[in-house]
Amino acid sequence: MKLFDIIGPVMTGPSSSHTAGAVKIGLVSRALLGSTPARAEILLHGSFAQTGRGHGTDRALVAGLLGMRPDDPRIPESFSYAEEAGLSFDFQTGSLKNVHPNTARLTLWDKKGNRLEVVASSLGGGRIQICRVDGIDIGFSGGSNTLIVHNEDKPGCAALVTALLAKFQLNIATIQLCRNFPGGYAVMVIECDQHIPAQLAEQLEKTEGIVRVTRLNLDV
Repeated sequence: MKLFDIIGPVMTGPSSSHTAGAVKIGLVSRALLGSTPARAEILLHGSFAQTGRGHGTDRALVAGLLGMRPDDPRIPESFSYAEEAGLSFDFQTGSLKNVHPNTARLTLWDKKGNRLEVVASSLGGGRIQICRVDGIDIGFSGGSNTLIVHNEDKPGCAALVTALLAKFQLNIATIQLCRNFPGGYAVMVIECDQHIPAQLAEQLEKTEGIVRVTRLNLDV
């Protein structure tokens, strides 16, 4: 057990799971969309649905979508900031299958109409897990520099991505390859030890078979 597990994260409260974790879910979802959200439909499941309003879960999720971090003092007023930023949002409660009690499904659109659906859980202590992206089951924490590559499920895509990582001298910590069905739509989730540069993503996006590339860097 680490000291962080005992004292919890530096955050704007009241709850590490329902507030700090929710902010991280919104923040990572924003990064996965790859642009500023203009519209969000959010479904709260389990404890998020039952006690989320009292813990500020709704405001925390919106704060994350606006780019705020868990220690941002503006979190309680995130609805007002969303109105200023042109972010419209709608909350519903419902039931999701095979997920942690503290789970939300976020469906996001940016101003260009790009759409993303994320299912994510808050595990306690400010820790989160991204469970599904656009209907594809994955599992990563958002606690490392992460490259997410959406691609056609064709031979050679994974090799191309890993070769480019080597060219930029990035060390792979973990890699997941997920797809909806053979030859269909696939997602690569690659956690790296180093900062993932924009130039790498730009090269990948120009490659045939690559649909979308998202970077999540912890130092920005």
